[in-house]
Amino acid sequence: MARMTSVSPRKSSLSERTVFAGSERLAGRRRGLRSLLPFAGPAIIASVAYMDPGNFATNIQAGAKYNYDLLWVVLLANIVAMLFQALSAKLGIVTGRNLPEICRDSFPRWIVWGMWGVSEIAAMATDLAEFLGGAIGLSLLFGMPLLYGMIITGVVTYAILILEQKGFRPIELLICGLVGVIGLSYLIELFIVTPDWSAAAFHSIIPKLDDADAVTLAVGIIGATVMPHAIYLHSGLTQNRIVPKDEGERHKLLRLSHGEVILALGFAGLVNMAMVMMAAAAFHAGHSDVAEIETAYHILTPLLGAGAAAVFLTSLIASGVSSSAVGTMAGQVIMQGFVNFRIPLWLRRLVTMVPAFVVVALGVNATEALVISQVILSLVLPVPMIALLILTRRPSVMGDFANTRLTSFSACGAAAIVLFLNGLLILQTFGVTLPFLGGN
Repeated sequence: MARMTSVSPRKSSLSERTVFAGSERLAGRRRGLRSLLPFAGPAIIASVAYMDPGNFATNIQAGAKYNYDLLWVVLLANIVAMLFQALSAKLGIVTGRNLPEICRDSFPRWIVWGMWGVSEIAAMATDLAEFLGGAIGLSLLFGMPLLYGMIITGVVTYAILILEQKGFRPIELLICGLVGVIGLSYLIELFIVTPDWSAAAFHSIIPKLDDADAVTLAVGIIGATVMPHAIYLHSGLTQNRIVPKDEGERHKLLRLSHGEVILALGFAGLVNMAMVMMAAAAFHAGHSDVAEIETAYHILTPLLGAGAAAVFLTSLIASGVSSSAVGTMAGQVIMQGFVNFRIPLWLRRLVTMVPAFVVVALGVNATEALVISQVILSLVLPVPMIALLILTRRPSVMGDFANTRLTSFSACGAAAIVLFLNGLLILQTFGVTLPFLGGN
């Protein structure tokens, strides 16, 4: 999008007014907290991926079975997410291009096609979780068949995506509202369930993996929190949004972007920790076998009342609808960036709905499908992480904004953690005994 500084803010669209106000802030002609609002948007959209229905599935299981023990995984995953989302945003701001586009021009063709293939698999796994989550919430809240919930979720998601035709700002504001619904819902839940705050604080910083199932859940939490499609999408959301005129403005824009990432993903991290804490407080003592969203809802009703259960489903629906829209947006960026091919929005939405309908038609347990999809995402996650790490280190790509040694070291460490957890999961899948996990 071109700069709009010459457009009268009173006669322009909402997106154009946002660009105008942001440009005025970068130029030093506006100050104060209100002048920061135009820069809020990309990280908020990306943060939806960190509060999607896959998080509900993994976090409920984590809290119900392992109490507060896996909170450290949620915190760790959120820190890793902040780092890589900030790098993705920086790539888009500095280069004016998104991650898949730069990969297409920087790597051999066979690698690019391989990256596109696994990224499309990740996009389908993502949409499976998000689409099913929204449908499950509608089905339970309104007592309708799951199939009807899926159809309604698809229609609502497509309606949200149509807002993109009016520019970037309307869809940013709508998704921000849905994020607020999710956060408010879990704030209410924490007032109802009264978690053990001291135990939560302890296990947020002390690592513990009780058995092999805990490894599977830990990897699922990583996959549900640090999302491949969000890393790809964030670079696309920041490219050419508010364009700096010089290096000084670019430095200002990067600082504002990093601040938004910390706030938006910090909020998402708190929501994820609240999910685990709610499940631990409500289910661990007497219902530690809770492993499905549907079961959690039915148990919450007699335990905490119909109001608490309704709040839980409201947050699930807001999560499913918003994250499904974001997933489709990411799919467009992935396809157009890697292979320079774009399909109509309605077709992309239709294609990504197919796996969810197949899962339901085959009678696969919906929550189990959600957890498996998150493990798939975690296995694919190193692809965009490593590509982003390589590209943001290159002065030929980033110029003076190439990563410092500290940033590169931190990013390498984060990628190593993900690869380590994935390795444990693969060994476990093939029946390799893990003595330090009890060999389960």
